Amino acid sequence: MGNKLKLRLLGKGGFTLLELLIVMIIIGLLAALIGPKMIGRVGESRQTVAKQQIEGFSSALEMYKLDTTKYPTQEQGLEALVTQPQGLTNWKGPYLKKKFIPKDPWGNNYVYAYPGEHGDYDIVSYGADGNSGGDGEDKDVLSWE
Repeated sequence: MGNKLKLRLLGKGGFTLLELLIVMIIIGLLAALIGPKMIGRVGESRQTVAKQQIEGFSSALEMYKLDTTKYPTQEQGLEALVTQPQGLTNWKGPYLKKKFIPKDPWGNNYVYAYPGEHGDYDIVSYGADGNSGGDGEDKDVLSWE
Protein backbone atom coordinates (compact mmCIF):
# COMPACT_ATOMS: atom_id res chain seq x y z
CA MET A 1 0.00 0.00 0.00
CA GLY A 2 1.10 3.55 -0.67
CA ASN A 3 1.95 6.00 2.10
CA LYS A 4 -1.06 8.21 1.38
CA LEU A 5 -3.45 5.28 1.54
CA LYS A 6 -1.90 4.12 4.84
CA LEU A 7 -2.27 7.63 6.33
CA ARG A 8 -5.91 7.85 5.30
CA LEU A 9 -6.65 4.36 6.65
CA LEU A 10 -5.01 5.26 9.93
CA GLY A 11 -7.10 8.48 10.18
CA LYS A 12 -4.13 10.82 9.86
CA GLY A 13 -4.95 12.11 6.40
CA GLY A 14 -6.53 15.51 5.76
CA PHE A 15 -7.70 17.83 3.08
CA THR A 16 -5.21 19.58 0.89
CA LEU A 17 -5.17 23.33 0.58
CA LEU A 18 -6.48 23.03 -2.98
CA GLU A 19 -9.47 20.95 -1.86
CA LEU A 20 -10.32 23.49 0.84
CA LEU A 21 -10.08 26.38 -1.62
CA ILE A 22 -12.42 24.62 -4.06
CA VAL A 23 -15.00 24.04 -1.32
CA MET A 24 -14.77 27.69 -0.22
CA ILE A 25 -15.25 28.89 -3.80
CA ILE A 26 -18.32 26.69 -4.20
CA ILE A 27 -19.81 27.99 -0.94
CA GLY A 28 -19.09 31.57 -2.03
CA LEU A 29 -20.81 31.04 -5.38
CA LEU A 30 -23.86 29.53 -3.70
CA ALA A 31 -24.06 32.46 -1.26
CA ALA A 32 -23.77 34.95 -4.12
CA LEU A 33 -26.60 33.27 -6.02
CA ILE A 34 -28.98 32.52 -3.15
CA GLY A 35 -28.29 35.46 -0.80
CA PRO A 36 -30.00 38.23 -2.79
CA LYS A 37 -33.11 36.11 -3.31
CA MET A 38 -33.37 35.43 0.42
CA ILE A 39 -32.90 39.11 1.34
CA GLY A 40 -35.89 40.00 -0.86
CA ARG A 41 -37.96 37.47 1.04
CA VAL A 42 -37.20 39.16 4.36
CA GLY A 43 -38.92 42.34 3.14
CA GLU A 44 -41.92 40.37 1.94
CA SER A 45 -42.21 38.51 5.24
CA ARG A 46 -42.12 41.76 7.22
CA GLN A 47 -44.93 43.14 5.07
CA THR A 48 -46.92 39.95 5.77
CA VAL A 49 -46.30 40.19 9.52
CA ALA A 50 -47.44 43.83 9.55
CA LYS A 51 -50.62 42.91 7.67
CA GLN A 52 -51.35 40.09 10.14
CA GLN A 53 -50.77 42.38 13.13
CA ILE A 54 -53.14 44.98 11.65
CA GLU A 55 -55.76 42.25 11.15
CA GLY A 56 -55.27 41.26 14.80
CA PHE A 57 -55.81 44.88 15.86
CA SER A 58 -58.96 44.99 13.71
CA SER A 59 -60.39 41.90 15.41
CA ALA A 60 -59.56 43.32 18.83
CA LEU A 61 -61.14 46.66 17.91
CA GLU A 62 -64.35 44.88 16.90
CA MET A 63 -64.45 43.06 20.26
CA TYR A 64 -63.77 46.38 22.02
CA LYS A 65 -66.68 47.95 20.15
CA LEU A 66 -69.00 45.06 21.07
CA ASP A 67 -68.25 45.64 24.74
CA THR A 68 -68.13 49.44 24.80
CA THR A 69 -70.43 50.30 21.83
CA LYS A 70 -67.72 52.48 20.22
CA TYR A 71 -64.15 52.36 18.97
CA PRO A 72 -61.33 53.92 20.98
CA THR A 73 -60.92 57.64 20.41
CA GLN A 74 -57.92 59.07 18.60
CA GLU A 75 -56.47 60.10 21.97
CA GLN A 76 -56.96 56.65 23.52
CA GLY A 77 -55.42 54.98 20.48
CA LEU A 78 -54.63 51.29 20.25
CA GLU A 79 -53.47 51.39 23.87
CA ALA A 80 -57.18 51.16 24.82
CA LEU A 81 -57.02 47.53 23.69
CA VAL A 82 -54.69 46.61 26.56
CA THR A 83 -55.30 49.30 29.19
CA GLN A 84 -58.77 50.31 30.34
CA PRO A 85 -59.49 53.92 29.44
CA GLN A 86 -60.48 56.10 32.37
CA GLY A 87 -64.24 56.31 32.94
CA LEU A 88 -65.08 53.32 30.72
CA THR A 89 -66.97 50.82 32.87
CA ASN A 90 -67.95 48.13 30.34
CA TRP A 91 -64.37 47.48 29.13
CA LYS A 92 -63.67 43.72 29.30
CA GLY A 93 -60.09 43.69 28.02
CA PRO A 94 -57.31 43.32 27.48
CA TYR A 95 -58.31 42.51 23.91
CA LEU A 96 -54.86 41.33 22.77
CA LYS A 97 -53.10 38.17 24.00
CA LYS A 98 -49.96 40.12 24.73
CA LYS A 99 -50.67 42.88 27.16
CA PHE A 100 -48.89 45.53 25.10
CA ILE A 101 -49.18 47.07 21.65
CA PRO A 102 -46.40 45.61 19.49
CA LYS A 103 -44.38 47.78 17.17
CA ASP A 104 -44.42 47.04 13.47
CA PRO A 105 -41.72 44.69 12.09
CA TRP A 106 -39.41 47.67 11.48
CA GLY A 107 -39.65 48.89 15.09
CA ASN A 108 -42.07 51.77 14.45
CA ASN A 109 -45.42 52.46 16.09
CA TYR A 110 -48.59 51.69 14.19
CA VAL A 111 -50.65 54.76 13.36
CA TYR A 112 -54.29 54.62 14.48
CA ALA A 113 -56.80 57.16 13.19
CA TYR A 114 -60.38 57.44 14.43
CA PRO A 115 -62.53 58.29 12.67
CA GLY A 116 -60.79 56.87 9.64
CA GLU A 117 -60.76 58.26 6.14
CA HIS A 118 -61.18 54.79 4.60
CA GLY A 119 -63.42 53.09 7.16
CA ASP A 120 -64.54 53.42 10.76
CA TYR A 121 -60.85 53.57 11.70
CA ASP A 122 -57.53 53.40 9.89
CA ILE A 123 -54.39 51.55 10.99
CA VAL A 124 -51.14 52.12 9.11
CA SER A 125 -47.56 50.88 9.18
CA TYR A 126 -45.32 53.11 7.10
CA GLY A 127 -42.90 50.31 6.20
CA ALA A 128 -39.13 50.22 6.52
CA ASP A 129 -38.57 53.94 5.88
CA GLY A 130 -41.19 55.06 8.42
CA ASN A 131 -42.63 57.55 5.90
CA SER A 132 -45.84 57.62 3.90
CA GLY A 133 -45.66 56.00 0.48
CA GLY A 134 -42.83 53.95 -0.94
CA ASP A 135 -42.22 50.73 -2.81
CA GLY A 136 -40.91 47.32 -1.84
CA GLU A 137 -40.04 47.15 1.84
CA ASP A 138 -40.83 50.88 2.21
CA LYS A 139 -44.43 50.32 1.04
CA ASP A 140 -47.14 51.24 3.55
CA VAL A 141 -49.27 48.47 5.04
CA LEU A 142 -52.85 49.70 5.35
CA SER A 143 -55.87 48.33 7.20
CA TRP A 144 -58.22 49.12 4.31
CA GLU A 145 -56.37 47.12 1.65
